[in-house]
Amino acid sequence: MSLNEHKQRLKRLREAMAKARTSAFWVSHAPNVFYLSGFTGDSGGLLVEPSRATLLTDSRFTTQAHEELAGARIGVKIVKGPLAAAATAELLGRRFRGSVAFESARVTVADSARLRKGASGRIRWRGAEGWVEALRRVKDAEEIAEMRQAARLASEVLTEVIALLKPGLRECDVTAEIEFRMRRRGATGPSFETIVASGPRGALPHARATTKPLGRNELVVIDMGAILRHYCSDLTRTVFLGRAPARIRRWYRAVKEAHEAACQVLRPDARAEEPDLAAREVLRGYGLEAAFIHSTGHGLGLEVHEEPRLGRGQKSPLGPSSVVTIEPGVYLEGLGGIRVEDDVLVLPSGPQLLTDAPREFLEL
Repeated sequence: MSLNEHKQRLKRLREAMAKARTSAFWVSHAPNVFYLSGFTGDSGGLLVEPSRATLLTDSRFTTQAHEELAGARIGVKIVKGPLAAAATAELLGRRFRGSVAFESARVTVADSARLRKGASGRIRWRGAEGWVEALRRVKDAEEIAEMRQAARLASEVLTEVIALLKPGLRECDVTAEIEFRMRRRGATGPSFETIVASGPRGALPHARATTKPLGRNELVVIDMGAILRHYCSDLTRTVFLGRAPARIRRWYRAVKEAHEAACQVLRPDARAEEPDLAAREVLRGYGLEAAFIHSTGHGLGLEVHEEPRLGRGQKSPLGPSSVVTIEPGVYLEGLGGIRVEDDVLVLPSGPQLLTDAPREFLEL
């Protein structure tokens, strides 16, 4: 990301801080630290004040921190011991009075105690949730470009691997092939543990790949994603090894139509529950709504699961330039599962699918 983007992000965060009447904000969640500063180390925190920001990390990251933050107008302080305690004792406790927010959903009980102890009674600590995550919901042009590449990489790999599927291959072998091909294309790793679930195991939405061989006349669900330059993709396809009976083709058609219906309602002012309601209406018409046991999607970005959640009761608008997954599915115990998932960019002009692996029902 460019230095200007990080500067703009800090500006928007400070506006939220001013609105909440807090004097500083301790950011400890690694994706949020990266989003605001560009620091990629796995140990660090960012103290954001109205007129300055300071990254705290340990001596393992001295060179890295100075290189990654060069020109960013963010100070670097190398500390010893737990970062939360160091932040308060060294940067706040001696010079500061006022209200300081911290990411309460990301801080352990132990670190919370260190925060309060480190600054004695001079500071009023307050928990804050979702401040940076709210900024991350709206993707800028650079982020969208990265996510297009991550989605394209995943689509190409899944298309290639599907062509290799045949009875007798083990689920774990297919998983290994997917992750090898992703890394060979430049991915730093999978967005999550790759799912390959065949036969009855496909009825488990988050099944882990096993040594089970793929069987003839079975459904195979593959759910995978790549991390490319920090940004995640998330993609699912379902195929049948053999000639599928009519009921399975009908179920696949239902899921695909639910996917299309959910995509059609994606717009910046749509409530986050609307895609879910649209998908469920289609599946209800097929008598399959009870077999759809999770929400229709979620936000995507630096993490594979971000805000918003596309499920019932979610009233917030999706917002412009958000990226979400659309992933309706049906799960039938003893038989298997069917899921179709894509990454979609929400724009005023309409939704844009970022993943483009074939969506038609494949019988191999």
